[in-house]
Amino acid sequence: MSRPLKIMLVAAEASGDALGAGLAKALRGRLGDVVSFVGVGGPRMAAEGVVSPFDIAELSILGWIEGLRAYGKVKRRVAETAALAEKEKPDAVVLIDSWGFTIRVAKAIRAARPDVPLIKYVGPQVWASRPGRARTLAGAVDHLLALYGFDAPWFEREGLATTVVGSSALHIDMTQADGQAFRARRGIAADTKLLLVLPGSRPSEISRMTPVYEETARKLKAMDPALEIAVVAAGTVAGDVAGRVAAWPFRVHLVDEGEKYDAMRAADVALATSGTVSTELALAGAPMVIAYRIDGLSYQLMKRMVTAKHITLFNVAADDRIAPEYIQHEATPALLASAVGRLLSDPAQAQTQAERQTAALDLMGRAGPDPSELAADAVLRVIAAKAASEGR
Repeated sequence: MSRPLKIMLVAAEASGDALGAGLAKALRGRLGDVVSFVGVGGPRMAAEGVVSPFDIAELSILGWIEGLRAYGKVKRRVAETAALAEKEKPDAVVLIDSWGFTIRVAKAIRAARPDVPLIKYVGPQVWASRPGRARTLAGAVDHLLALYGFDAPWFEREGLATTVVGSSALHIDMTQADGQAFRARRGIAADTKLLLVLPGSRPSEISRMTPVYEETARKLKAMDPALEIAVVAAGTVAGDVAGRVAAWPFRVHLVDEGEKYDAMRAADVALATSGTVSTELALAGAPMVIAYRIDGLSYQLMKRMVTAKHITLFNVAADDRIAPEYIQHEATPALLASAVGRLLSDPAQAQTQAERQTAALDLMGRAGPDPSELAADAVLRVIAAKAASEGR
């Protein structure tokens, strides 16, 4: 191909924005000025040259009911994204995570531009629920970049070419994370227990989980008044978290993204909303308790389709409940305080759990090459195969 490549990247929430930025950086590292980017994304992708036509924060939707309420907005953004593809005529489109949004974008672009290669980066978790989505995806895109080895067979059985690239979360460098420095900055003695709370990165997670965690922390403080509490405020919801935590009736150390890993190293135990953060905590060696709640009606609809025994990825990989999980009606302050309290009061149990968490990361592919580099290789292979088939 004599002309420069133009690649469209589409991400609809913070985790996808990070993946898109990593992929763009890896592609530019190979091709330099011979590649340009268009698409939809957040601030990290913008820093790599992807100028988004709208703010993706409005697409961070969780649950069936929330999805129905936002359907009109999503439909408009899908149309805008497909129109962007029609206007820019990229050599390939990479659709990152966010199943509900990106599958609609894939179908819209396919209808408008049937010739452009469509690549899905992160498939739906069909091993957990709705396995029929594997066939749907196979009919909508040309290639899948999967994060884990246990993902691939589900899609390959449906005829979708799949490359396992690994998860970027498994390659976070924790060697510079300094728990002692975090404690020193916050005036927390080395022998004082520290609970790290990670309420999530979506607005709906913050609104549902933060009150639960406040009451959980209240119960734990009643049992041990010296217990210190730190709360991570993810960048996309930092203001919301800060406002809510300011009203808690005890001292809270608010943690921003810049010192999150230091705080993970410093924590005796973590209480976290289910998500990628569980992998980060395991890398940091922090024993954890996982909790999750969604809209009640969404949960009633979803639980009929869920087949997985666990929701935490290293639990799934190990096929064992290494970290305790409390979902929906079980995610109560009483049960969470009891689970966290057991780990706080028994350092040996906490240490054993932390070691088992870390060991399970190897089953997820921790020792593999850099995922962004593998993803870049796969994208270029798909583009080259398309060009070869057209005699270019």
